[in-house]
Amino acid sequence: MPLYQAIVLAIVQGFTEFLPVSSSAHLFLVPWILGWPDQGLDFDIALHIGTLIAVLIYFFRDWLQIAAQTFGWRYGEDEELRQSPRLLWYLVLASVPAGVAGVLFKDEIETRLRNPFVMGTMLIAVGLLLGIAERYSRRERHIGQMTVLDTFLVGVSQTLALVPGTSRSGITISAALFRGLTHSAAARFSFLLSSPIVAASGLKSAYDLSKHGLGEGMLAPFLIGAGGSAVVGLGVIAFFLRIIRRHGLVPFIAYRIIFGIIVIALAIVRSRG
Repeated sequence: MPLYQAIVLAIVQGFTEFLPVSSSAHLFLVPWILGWPDQGLDFDIALHIGTLIAVLIYFFRDWLQIAAQTFGWRYGEDEELRQSPRLLWYLVLASVPAGVAGVLFKDEIETRLRNPFVMGTMLIAVGLLLGIAERYSRRERHIGQMTVLDTFLVGVSQTLALVPGTSRSGITISAALFRGLTHSAAARFSFLLSSPIVAASGLKSAYDLSKHGLGEGMLAPFLIGAGGSAVVGLGVIAFFLRIIRRHGLVPFIAYRIIFGIIVIALAIVRSRG
């Protein structure tokens, strides 16, 4: 893999993994549009590792407080987290549906539905769903006020992220908003919820990699992919949390719909070419 391609895709992953715009769609569509070959399993593993590093570093103190208070230890000063001493178990519960669905259907879905028409359609559909959530949700509860039902429903919604073009953060933030959470609480819970799934995906990918090792000439692209996506991802998380507090989801809704229309139009043109 050329190093410039590794740099571009690492930046794409870092930007899109944590924004509600679908990283899987962008990682497929950017090479598709530019005529690049598939980046391969090794590089996908690097991107998963980078994503996991970013979310664990950014929310490190949150995870320490969540884990400590689960066992009755006092750590951290975040009052919202303190009001939910069972949050760790809520996150475990919310991770189960997507984990089960991933084991049962992930390969089949990615094989059959991994095409520009599906991705473009899902970009638009989830963009419209985010728009409805933005317009009609109450947005008055914080993360410490979440219930078992809230977390389970958000977890169930995460299973839809298996469909390329959906966006894990997009669908879980939508579900959290419909349950009455504020913008910042919905985004925060979405990012915390992503950690177990990303970790599981990264461990499985690393296991697959251990069977055959890195391909020839892949060490530099691998390091660029992991490091680049981690650094960009850290900045994007901070950026997104700041933007969503000030402007809500409107910029991302517009981007999804416009990009989805462009993708479908390009797919139609290429299918006729």
